[in-house]
Amino acid sequence: MATLVRTAVVKVLGPAQGGKIAACTFVQHRGIAGKALRDSLPPPPPKPAPFDYENKDYTWLRSLFDRTTHRFDDNSKVIVVEGPVAVGKTEFAAALAEDLGMKHFKEANMDHHYKRPNGCDLRMFDDQIPEDCRTFDHVNFNQCPNHRLAGNFQIMTYSARYSQYIDALAHLFNTGQGVVLERSPYSDFVFLEAMLSQNYISKGVKSVYYELRNATIEELLRPHLVIYLDLPVDGVVKAIKQRNLEHEVRGKALTPKFLTEVEKQYKSKYLRDISTHAELLVYDWSGGGEVDVVIEDIERLDFDKYTEREDPKMKDWRFPREVEYSDKRMLYTNNKHLLMNLFAIPRTDVPELITSAEDAYERDKVISSHPAFEYTEGYTSRDSGTLFKNKLPKYSDCI
Repeated sequence: MATLVRTAVVKVLGPAQGGKIAACTFVQHRGIAGKALRDSLPPPPPKPAPFDYENKDYTWLRSLFDRTTHRFDDNSKVIVVEGPVAVGKTEFAAALAEDLGMKHFKEANMDHHYKRPNGCDLRMFDDQIPEDCRTFDHVNFNQCPNHRLAGNFQIMTYSARYSQYIDALAHLFNTGQGVVLERSPYSDFVFLEAMLSQNYISKGVKSVYYELRNATIEELLRPHLVIYLDLPVDGVVKAIKQRNLEHEVRGKALTPKFLTEVEKQYKSKYLRDISTHAELLVYDWSGGGEVDVVIEDIERLDFDKYTEREDPKMKDWRFPREVEYSDKRMLYTNNKHLLMNLFAIPRTDVPELITSAEDAYERDKVISSHPAFEYTEGYTSRDSGTLFKNKLPKYSDCI
């Protein structure tokens, strides 16, 4: 059974506390309720159906008729599950999301960058292109953490987590359903600092990383709750061996020193900082744990008590007017590309983050010559008519 190390327990929620946000207030309401507690309460008032944000834009005109907070209930929250490698975050987060009726987002990885909408995985071209511009994912990092592309890998991982977090916010704002994520862009620096401590990356990479982070992170809303599953380094090493993934067991990255630095960065920096903005629950997960126990602790948290303007906790979620919720919803739903464009900073002073023009040409020539990339995204040879069909020129024809 998991042992609770630290929590912010206030009171147990009763049936009288199950109401959703009143029409005249725009502070997210009360606590989170598990399935058993929800089943014991009277049925909640009806609310609008989820908005089809994946296929429709949420416009200013639509916002006049489709209010955002009308979909929110007690469980319209962002929960992030954190912890060391192989602690069991995925299984725990999935079970937690199911009980709370939330959407589970698995940990973001390099599939976000390499798996294209046409079904192709860019890793299939690696044996045809120069080494310095090949793909590089967690498997490559574990096998060769000192590789030239390790720094680029960490920055791209942050980008993937940032993109996923926007998707999670868009889902919450458009459906009212809460979300459970494994790790987030807020904790990503933990791994960068650990990589730097072991000389896997340079100080130049660190400089670019934090410039990117500072340009992007404030556009998001911090989570309501962070759950940290704690496991000592010797337990992490044992769990890695039990999981028996070849790139982890035989790799060179996940050394005790690296894992110790990850733990240090988590506990001395990330958890300390995030606890000033979000509720924090930390559990000793050495022997695993029970989701039901965690849910009971979550139900004791009162998110409604943080209402003062000066209070840093839940500050990101205190909007004085409904229109501000709508503005955020429009940003995350329609304008994700504007947020991702913030990654385009003019830094050319870190050689390991730069791909030479010659290597980039060879890479793009190989990819563009593949039949799957012959047409503009969304179109195939089966589409007819020059108005709607756009056949891309061969890369060699463009120079």
